[in-house]
Parts: sequence; C-alpha cells; structure tokens
Amino acid sequence: MSNLSRRNFVKMASVAIAGAGLTGLSGFVTDCGAKAADSTVPASNANKAAVQASAKSKVYFTKHIDAEHLQKLYGKVNSEISGKIAIKLHTGEPHGPNILPRDMVQAFQSQIPNSTIIEANVAYGGPRSTTQQHRETLQTNGWTFCPVDIIDEEGDVNFPVKNGLHLKEVAVGSHLTNYDSLVVLTHFKGHAMGGFGGSLKNIAIGCASGKKGKLQVHGVQDYGKWVMGGLFMELMADSGKAICDHFGKNITFINVMRRMSVDCDCAGTSAAEPVIPDIGILASTDILAIDQASIDLVYNFKDSRKNDLIERIESREGLRQLSAMKELGLGNDQYELIEVV
Repeated sequence: MSNLSRRNFVKMASVAIAGAGLTGLSGFVTDCGAKAADSTVPASNANKAAVQASAKSKVYFTKHIDAEHLQKLYGKVNSEISGKIAIKLHTGEPHGPNILPRDMVQAFQSQIPNSTIIEANVAYGGPRSTTQQHRETLQTNGWTFCPVDIIDEEGDVNFPVKNGLHLKEVAVGSHLTNYDSLVVLTHFKGHAMGGFGGSLKNIAIGCASGKKGKLQVHGVQDYGKWVMGGLFMELMADSGKAICDHFGKNITFINVMRRMSVDCDCAGTSAAEPVIPDIGILASTDILAIDQASIDLVYNFKDSRKNDLIERIESREGLRQLSAMKELGLGNDQYELIEVV
C-alpha cells in the first residue's frame, strides 16, 4: 500500500457504496436552547422536564464564524483543559482552498496557554507522507505562527481499545503522550471515505500514525484491503474511543461548519467547490453530541443546496459513525443546542 498515491486513494474512495443508510430524519433531535420551567406547571412535570434536560449533553452553537466567537464557545467547554495542551487540527494539503483560516486559528491558539498544534503523517503518499515533506507543506499553508508537532515523527505507541467493535489497540503518534489535554478543532465537511469528517474523524484518523495506525483504522492490516462503508466507520469509532479514553475529561471538541465541500481537506486543490452555505461553529465536551448536532444542522438546513453533502454522507454509510460511537458509549446523541450570540 506504500505506493498508493493520494490521487488514486481519493479516486478509489469516490466510488459510492450501495445500500447506504438513512431515509428521512427519524432519530435526529435538535433542541434549540433550554427554556426555564414554567412556574405554572405542576412540580412533578417540572421535575420530569428538568431530569430530561439533565440527560442531554450541552452543545453550544453560534452562527458567527470568527475568532471572537470561536474563543467564546471554547470558554464554554474548556473547564477541564489544563497543562500542556495539544490542538488537533487538519492543516491540509498544499494550497488547500477549504482549510480553516489561518488568522482565525492563530487568534484562537494565542489565547490558549502552553498549546501546540498537532498533526500526523498520512498513509497514502504525497506531500504529507514524510515528516520533511509535511513540514514543507505546513510552511506552504501558513502554519508558522506556533509550534506544530508532527506526533509520529519519532514513531508510535499503542493505545488500548477497551471493548472495541473490532480493534484491540491502535497505534497513535508517540508524541501524543506528551500532552495533558486535547482540543479537537475540526473543519466539519464531507469525506471521500467517511461520508463526513467531524470530530471523530479528526482524532480517529488524524492522531493515528501514518505508518501503522492509519492502516489499522482503514482496515489494511486486519482485513487486507482498504475497507469502506459501515466497517470503516466502526474502525474509526474504535480508534476515537482509544483516544477519548486516554484523555478522559481533558478533551473538548469544536466543529467549524464553513466551506463544507463534499471532499476532505486531504483532497487539496482537487476538492469540489462547496455548495451548502456556511452554518456556524459548535462546541461540546461530548464527541457524539457535537457530531450528531452537526449532522442535524445539515439535514435540517432549509435549502436544497444541502443535498450533495447529504448524498456523500449516505452513499458512504457515514451515519454509522454516530451509531457506532453510541454503541461504544462514546457520548450521548441526545443534546441541548444552546445558541451563543
């Protein structure tokens, strides 16, 4: 698989998977903000409503995509973030047109003490497959304002997958163990193999080492080929669980829903031009809740321009990411969406 080029990888991944996923919107719930209990409601009903609300995870949302609101949402979810902090970011292929704006990320990172952007090498060849080439790409794309730690530069370590669906362990970049906390800053968009790339994809593939871990998550070592469809989503969920278990409470998630091409930032300049308008920023301490809320915002978008992204998600069985996370106990798919202005 070492001879697999990025172009061939993306071309292979663009083949649709038959028999994919969801019809309609059943099972998707969006609660657009908490309301105080009405004092005229009987106490028993008020208590029941309070219990129901407490059972939901909090997901903060803003329509404003800028550094000020990015920092504001982070302030809602960062109470357990301390020590040496890794910011997991997809820094993109050279000249990628859809990656997160450098000035917004710079302003955000500068407000997080003792923080470092982290990345890992890729498995499909190209300009991010070796550390030297990867560093050149970082320069090209303007990620020069703070340290960027390529976490598998010195190899990998195995994180256990407790009660995983398939994997017993996953190899992550060895430098990941140098950090006390992890901030998962994700450009939410489509993905050629995953259907969509949210917080799960950002850590499950993004923290896996290029030479070993990414092959495990793609099913190469265990299954002898690059798997797709539901099995790939389950492998991502296994990997994500290992990383979430490692950091415990010291992990938080931000999804930025802008320039949402059907293609991942790994497609570089060949990525399809986004069609669906920008939606906003979400933040949560719950990985399942934030990816579920992001999906719901796409599906509930009142415009047919959402259709190409939905087709990409469903043709790859991407919604299996959500159900697999739920099966693994990786969070709550019931959430309260709290708008921040």
